[in-house]
Amino acid sequence: MRAIILAAGKGTRLLKDGDDYCKPMKPLKGRPLLSYVTAALDFIKKEDIFLVVGYKKEKVIEAFSGYSFVVQEEQLGTGHAVKVCEAAFVSYEGPVLIALGDMPMLKKETYVNMAETFIKEKADCLLLTVVTDRKLSYGRILRGEKGGFAGIVEQKDCTPEQFKINELNPSLYVFDSKKLFQTLGELKNNNAQKEYYLTDAPALMMAKGGRVTTCTIHDDIQVLGVSDESDLALCEKYI
Repeated sequence: MRAIILAAGKGTRLLKDGDDYCKPMKPLKGRPLLSYVTAALDFIKKEDIFLVVGYKKEKVIEAFSGYSFVVQEEQLGTGHAVKVCEAAFVSYEGPVLIALGDMPMLKKETYVNMAETFIKEKADCLLLTVVTDRKLSYGRILRGEKGGFAGIVEQKDCTPEQFKINELNPSLYVFDSKKLFQTLGELKNNNAQKEYYLTDAPALMMAKGGRVTTCTIHDDIQVLGVSDESDLALCEKYI
């Protein structure tokens, strides 16, 4: 198995004046945010973990020797961030886990369960979902009549009824590598941000007959992301 960790963000809302590092290197209890993610993925060989880097990439590369690196020169969305890894995956056939460099609380056993469920279900795509009453700013998971995955609606696009859905998408996935990169080539950026969203990939796969499944947790602390100082303080509290 391989993994891709998205870690190219600058972290404008998180960094203070005078900070000489990027978001993945922001200290949490004396360690970079990114180090919590790589530690939880230690069941995958270092060279098979690809860190997508951008702003102040040299500092990340220096701190995380032994990992593979791909540079995202221009930030055009999460779909684009994964797509820049395509050349490194040309000869690879197998599952690839997509993780976020600013999500330090996720447990190793959750990542392992995602990987094992993906293989067991013979899936093309697996999404981690979280059931919570905490109003996190994540997309809502839509279910069909039989309870299967039907799609994702981003929070800003939710109807009042959809906003009440308590099963959320924290944007953590396992994909079949070949089918992932085929699908990324079909993403459109016809949205307000003009970005390519990885969240569009599961529905595109399903529309072409791909098998999309989910793995659900009920521990919302694990999916806390760090975007600003209040998020950082919350993670420090739980750690």
